[in-house]
Amino acid sequence: MTTQLQAQESNVIWHQHNVDKALRSQLKRQKPAVLWFTGLSGAGKSTIAGALEKSLADQGYHTYLLDGDNVRHGLCSDLGFSEQDRRENIRRIGELAKLMTDAGLIVLSAFISPYREERQLVKDLLERGEFIEIYVNTSLQVCEQRDPKGLYKKARAGQIVNFTGIDSDYQPPIAPDLALQAGEKTIDKLVDECLLVMKARNIIAQDKKLP
Repeated sequence: MTTQLQAQESNVIWHQHNVDKALRSQLKRQKPAVLWFTGLSGAGKSTIAGALEKSLADQGYHTYLLDGDNVRHGLCSDLGFSEQDRRENIRRIGELAKLMTDAGLIVLSAFISPYREERQLVKDLLERGEFIEIYVNTSLQVCEQRDPKGLYKKARAGQIVNFTGIDSDYQPPIAPDLALQAGEKTIDKLVDECLLVMKARNIIAQDKKLP
C-alpha cells in the first residue's frame, strides 16, 4: 500500500499556469495574506474577523473569511474533535488558505487551532510574511461567562469531551504578530489594531485607499 502511494505521488506534478499569483494580486491591486485568529472558544475570533473583513471590503479589498464552524459543514464535515481530527482540520484549512492566497486574496481565518505545531504548519505553507498570527487573548473566565453557544456549560457537565480549555489543552502563541485584549476593548478598537498591523506589513495602504 505504501509503495503504491509513493508511486502515485511520484506521478503527481504541480502544473505552472500562465496566470500566476503575482498577476492575480496585481489585478486585485493588493498583497495576499492570511490573518490567522487563534484563541479559546468564545474569545471573539469570528466577531473580530467579521468586523475586520467588513472594514476591508468597504475599502475595496478582496477577502474571504474562513470560520471554524462553517468549514465543518462541508470541507471538514467528516472530522470529529479528537486531537488527530483537529490537526487534520487545520491542515485542510491551511491548504485551502494557501490556494486562496494564490488567488490573490486576503484570507481571514478564525479557528481555535489550539496547538502551536499546527499553526506553524500553516505558516510554513505560505510565503514569508504572508502569515499573520493574531492571538485573541480572552481569559477562560470571560469566555465561560460569554458562552454564546452553551458549549462550556455542556463541557463542564461532561456532555462534550476534548473541549479546549476544559479537558483539552490550548497552547497560546509565544510571539504572536498581534495580541488582542478582546475582553477589555471595543470591536472598533480591535479592528483598528489589526489594520495597523496590516499597514505595517504593506498588505493594505497607509491611507486606507486602494494600493
